[in-house]
Amino acid sequence: MGNLGMTEILLILVVVVLLFGGRKIPELMKGIGQGMKEFKKASQYDPANDEKETSNKN
Repeated sequence: MGNLGMTEILLILVVVVLLFGGRKIPELMKGIGQGMKEFKKASQYDPANDEKETSNKN
């Protein structure tokens, strides 16, 4: 049930293009990428590392 074939992936891509349009897809992917980056950053939070970063900014 968890395996996606080429037909299913193509169908999903067609539906995404129809829903969002060709121009909005890069913006959508950029937003998803930034969200994933922030999530990874938040999940690997190290207070000692945060102190080093704030002292470097001043």
